[in-house]
Amino acid sequence: MGKRANGEGSIYKRTDGRYCATLTVEGDKRKSFYGATRQEVSRKLNDALKSQREGLPVLRERYTVGQYLSEWLKSTEPSLQPRTFMRYEEIVRLHLAPMLGGTTLARLGPQHLQALYADRLEAGLSSTTVLQVHRVMRRALDQAARWGLVARNVATLVDAPRKRHREIKALTPDEVRSLLEAASGDRLEALYAVAVTSGMRQGELLALRWRFVDLTMGTAQVRGTLQRTREGLKIAEPKTARSRRLVRLTVTATEALRRHKACQAEERLRLGAAWADNDLVFANEVGRPIEATNLVSRSFAPLLKRAGLPRIRFHDLRHTAATLMLAQNVHAKVVSEMLGHSQISITLDLYSHVTPTMQQEATAAVDALLTGSS
Repeated sequence: MGKRANGEGSIYKRTDGRYCATLTVEGDKRKSFYGATRQEVSRKLNDALKSQREGLPVLRERYTVGQYLSEWLKSTEPSLQPRTFMRYEEIVRLHLAPMLGGTTLARLGPQHLQALYADRLEAGLSSTTVLQVHRVMRRALDQAARWGLVARNVATLVDAPRKRHREIKALTPDEVRSLLEAASGDRLEALYAVAVTSGMRQGELLALRWRFVDLTMGTAQVRGTLQRTREGLKIAEPKTARSRRLVRLTVTATEALRRHKACQAEERLRLGAAWADNDLVFANEVGRPIEATNLVSRSFAPLLKRAGLPRIRFHDLRHTAATLMLAQNVHAKVVSEMLGHSQISITLDLYSHVTPTMQQEATAAVDALLTGSS
C-alpha cells in the first residue's frame, strides 16, 4: 500500500501488543490514539475523522474535562464579578473536578452529568447548590461548543435538578420591634434599622458610603456591593443594573443614622491617624470594611439572642422589609424598585405568601365601594 494522504489515518499493532491509530492533521501534525484492540482504536480514529470532516478540532485523546474547566475558568474570569468567579471556581474544585475531571472531554456524555447530580444530592447538597453546579457546567460546555471543542453541549440533554424554594422567614412587626429595642445603643444599631426597613442587601449595606446618603431628604443611593475577592474585600458594581437605585429611608432609619454618624465622628477623633477613612457608613472599629461573616457571628447572632428571637439569616431582614411593606398594601411595583429586583414578577413570586391577604383586602374594598358601606 502507498502512503496515506493527510486526513486518512492509519492503524498498526505496536510491539507491546497494543494498537495505535495515527492521523495527520493540518500543519502536518500527528495525533495518535491507543487501545487494546483494533476495533477500539478504529472507533477513536473514525470519531477523529468525523470531527475533521465537520470542521471541529481533533482533540488530544487525553484532553480531560478537568483540563478544559481549568482553561475555561481562566478565560472567563475577566468577564465575571469577583464573587461570581470565586463561586464558579469553588463549584469546579469541589464538585465538577473530583467526579468528572478525569473524563476525556470528547467522551463526556449526559449520563456522566446525571450521575454527578444524583451523587451530590445523595451527599446532602441542597437542590439549589446542585442546580448551580448544573448551570456552571452548562455555561462551560456552551463555550466548549463555541470553541469547537465538542460537537454539542451535553448539559442541555440532562434534566436539571428542580430548585426547592426555601420557605421565607420574615419577622413579625412585634419581632421587629423586639429586634430594634435589643439593638438600641449597639454600635451597629443603624445598620439593623436600615436593613429591616429598606430591604437593602447585606453587601449593599456594607458598601454604603456617606456621600450617597442624604439625611435631610432621607434617602440612600445604592452604588456598590461589598464582596470578598482573592485580593481581599472590594466594593464592586451592584448585582444588576436595577440594583443601582435610590432608596427612601424611614424616619426610624434616618434618626438611627444621625446618631450613628455622630458616634462614628467620635471614633474617628479618638483614633486620629489610625482611622482608615473609606467614607463607609458601616465600618469596623478602625474604619475598614466589615467582613460579612464577622458581622453575623459577632453582632447579628448575639443580637437575635438578646432579643429572644429565632435564629435567622441576615438576608431574612430583607425578606422582612418586603413582607412588612406588602402587608401594609404598598404596591408591589414600589417594593420591587426598593429591593432592586430586575422584574416585578420576582417580587410577586418570592412573596406570594403575602398576596392572599392582599387579595382579600382588595375584594373587601371593592365590595365596600359597590355596596356603599364603609
